[in-house]
Amino acid sequence: MARESYTRQSLGATQRLVKESRVLLVGAGGIGCELLKNLVLTGFGEIHIIDLDTIDLSNLNRQFLFRHEHIKKPKALVAKEVAGKFNPNVKLVAYHANIKDKQFNLEWFSGFNLVFNALDNMDARRHVNKMCLAVDVPLIESGTTGFKGQVQVIKKGKTACYDCTQKPTAISYPVCTIRSTPSQPIHCIVWAKSYLLPELFGVSEDETPEVDTSEDSDNAEEIKKLQEEAQALKTIRAAMGSNDFAKQVFDKVFKEDIERLREMEDMWKDKQPPEPLSYDILEQEVAKIDLSTITNGQRVWSAAENFVVFKDSLDRLATRLAQEQAAASKSGSPQPSISFDKDDGDTMDFVAAAGNLRAIIFGIEPKSKFDIKQMAGNIIPAIATTNAMVGGLCVMEAFKVLKGDFAKTRFLWVSNGALATDKLDEPNPECPVCSVAMMRARVDLEAATLGNLVQDILRTKLGYGEEITVMNSAGIVYDPDLEDNLEKKLSELDIGEGSFVVVKDEEDDDPRVDLHLAIEAKKAEDGDKSIILVEKEGKRFEIAKRPKKKSGADGKEEDQDDDENGLVMMNGNTNTAPATGKRKRLIEDDVEDSAKPAKKLQGPKSDQVSHHPAASQAIVIDEDNGAFVIADDD
Repeated sequence: MARESYTRQSLGATQRLVKESRVLLVGAGGIGCELLKNLVLTGFGEIHIIDLDTIDLSNLNRQFLFRHEHIKKPKALVAKEVAGKFNPNVKLVAYHANIKDKQFNLEWFSGFNLVFNALDNMDARRHVNKMCLAVDVPLIESGTTGFKGQVQVIKKGKTACYDCTQKPTAISYPVCTIRSTPSQPIHCIVWAKSYLLPELFGVSEDETPEVDTSEDSDNAEEIKKLQEEAQALKTIRAAMGSNDFAKQVFDKVFKEDIERLREMEDMWKDKQPPEPLSYDILEQEVAKIDLSTITNGQRVWSAAENFVVFKDSLDRLATRLAQEQAAASKSGSPQPSISFDKDDGDTMDFVAAAGNLRAIIFGIEPKSKFDIKQMAGNIIPAIATTNAMVGGLCVMEAFKVLKGDFAKTRFLWVSNGALATDKLDEPNPECPVCSVAMMRARVDLEAATLGNLVQDILRTKLGYGEEITVMNSAGIVYDPDLEDNLEKKLSELDIGEGSFVVVKDEEDDDPRVDLHLAIEAKKAEDGDKSIILVEKEGKRFEIAKRPKKKSGADGKEEDQDDDENGLVMMNGNTNTAPATGKRKRLIEDDVEDSAKPAKKLQGPKSDQVSHHPAASQAIVIDEDNGAFVIADDD
């Protein structure tokens, strides 16, 4: 074909690798659409696409595979249908599902030559990163926000992984500021989004990513009062559907709570006290305004207009929740709740109106619905050309990956139209994800016991000594002092399909790095063992020794252990003891009336930050929680 002749001229022998490749694309949003188009037109042999989202009107200006008739349809399925017309010779497989679903296990991931990440949240990125490392499949990570974007190749043992550098924490606001002393529009928006909406229509949350509920001296009293107010709202919530439901809510949050705040005179010595609102007065003012102007989301609404939108959205949400609850009761499904979504008109109207009414009470300038949507969703305007540039760079790096030429792969980032490159970092030796050993085990969960795992696999097959600790997601299930679980089946210990078992070598001399053993459930055939390690062709089962670090002026090496200089903290007292192994437990046993401290899996060092130039320059905002990380624009 003419199309193939052009790629053959450009790629030469690499074209065969492209045609025979089987790749996975995670995400069919802004970058995903551009990247899928590139993969299909380049002639990648088999492409699997997965995305949990459905198409929204706001996607159409940049996700060019989608049209108006596709709204509310699954992104992955529509993307497959539309992109398939570009090149019928490419095999496309689509999944409208969550990449973290158990069906997408390690065996499934191992079937790909290459994985592309075009995701919009950190949790899913970390999951894909870990799965690709576990099966040693190369990953190309990408993200954009506004005019900034980046592309990073991740290969086990050769490059830094997604978790090798710390990700800045999400922006949060003290609960006392949110509840009592807002001074900025964002404080009122967070109050409406993360407090009022969940209390009325969602699952009540004691903590949200945007509200700092830490028990410090400044926050403790405010948290108590916030919980009391939440309880009062639960009582009002029971009146949902009644004629005076809107008035009960309004009077509670915009009048009674504000009047209580005004009584705290010390709080308002240096600032204007809040002014409560009157339901009856605002209702009278509504008769004087032109309600048709409310549809303009780029205009700042008056108090009366916000009042109208508040009541209307409250009624819509109450009716919607009642209908969903009735349907759930009939089907026996769990009781539904409503959570904020920037693309959900009902919740967006509620947050905008409630946030603005609170802003008016505290003398803060209200915002337009358009501005509030950007602030509540942490949105940076999406730029289609940035997505297109990053999608093209992903494919260029993919050619090098398919040839195994990782030395030529680069960290690429786009900033305000400029393209910069740099060498990829080496793996961080203290990374909690890629510095550990990873293996896969096929397990008959109905037959395999913890004893089978410890004796047959860890000691006999992998050569571990006596001093090991075995942990699941809940904590320690085995160490030499905890043998009660050895006869239990792994399924009884909450070890199942897709879970990871962590093994720590506690030997004093040359301990190995931690082992993360990925569990794949599979019934054993007759004569087979209940647990079998999955071997990769041409590779032996080897677990590296824990690296040593230099310390002091003499440059001598010492074991990398948290208990420096043999000091172990017990019940607040410092005792001299060996750092690991039997001798540590012997001293612990000698401490009278003290509970034995549990061993804990070591996490990353808090001060381990990459000095990679790209890490400091390619900074963007994650849409879900406001954290400064690279994120797609979905």
